[in-house]
Amino acid sequence: MPSTRNCAEPAKRARAFGLACGRLTPGPRNAITDVPGVRVGHVTLDKGAIQTGVTAILPHAGNLYRDKPVAAAEVLNGFGKSVGLMQVEELGALETPILLTNTLSVGTASTGLVRHAIAANPDIGRSTATVNPVVMECNDGPLNDIQALAVTEAHAAAALAAALSEADGAEIAVGSVGAGRGMSCFGFKGGIGTSSRRLKLDGRRHHLGVLVLANFGRPGELRLPDGRRVAPPEKDDAPEKGSVIVIAATDVPLDHRQLRRVIRRAGVGLARVGSFWGHGSGDIALGFTTANRIDHDERADLIPLRMLNEHRIDRLFEAMADATQEAVLDALAAATPVAGRDGASRPCLSDTLTPDMLTAGSTP
Repeated sequence: MPSTRNCAEPAKRARAFGLACGRLTPGPRNAITDVPGVRVGHVTLDKGAIQTGVTAILPHAGNLYRDKPVAAAEVLNGFGKSVGLMQVEELGALETPILLTNTLSVGTASTGLVRHAIAANPDIGRSTATVNPVVMECNDGPLNDIQALAVTEAHAAAALAAALSEADGAEIAVGSVGAGRGMSCFGFKGGIGTSSRRLKLDGRRHHLGVLVLANFGRPGELRLPDGRRVAPPEKDDAPEKGSVIVIAATDVPLDHRQLRRVIRRAGVGLARVGSFWGHGSGDIALGFTTANRIDHDERADLIPLRMLNEHRIDRLFEAMADATQEAVLDALAAATPVAGRDGASRPCLSDTLTPDMLTAGSTP
């Protein structure tokens, strides 16, 4: 049976290995859920050759179709099969939760999101507009029997339910869970990672949080925060053909253009860990702000919109770069062993790091 637990056995995260990034202070959980209202849920499929799953990210626990967070997407390299990004970029808003899964399960997860939205909004496609589901993916085929099409609509619904059941700001499971179950990264076991940064604007505390689905990077090119490279025990010369999905959340009020500028800095964090966004890699960032929302049933002709003073946006650029870098290292540090299709496996970074690597070049 699939697991729908959000909090697995506590995983050692990046900072437990001294792999902190940047000078900014993380939020209390160092997670995307430090942004108030954001929730994350996983369904993990772990049965023989089936090593995959679904991860759900909810910007808030209300009706997203009716109360749409301002959002933006940035494609660093478009070798991917995501659903919904075109409308996010055109209209600048999210109207469903975000689901992450494997490449061949995007359609199934998308249908699951549509059913979820219709259940809460029976007027969809009848007396009001249709709905734009957002699903993003990475290819877990090396470890998971992706041709089995094991992910079902029920799994998508269960991941959404798991997220909804969580309290605001709850700890989330990372590593080899949910959509990250069968992922690989720099020749190591990859998966789900997260990190956040705390910001003060006009005397008030805000957060920017990042969650990654890490499935990218050429073996031997992983860089620690001090710049040293780490290679798996058996390095090969395989081309860069994985993918990474970066989801950013913030409670800083941004407009669509500013949000896209911020999430573009995910590329800085990915480059720091050793990626160059290879030809066969799908490297995509999607971000949203909970501080600006669009009312589906708005009747006014003109509506107010708050935005950040552009002269302060460097603070968010830095936070985005650092949190992305650390979220990738978090996925690697927390990953646990997975034996998948035809006995395939990946070594865990935590088994490769030597004691002298645990603190060098890090800032606690």
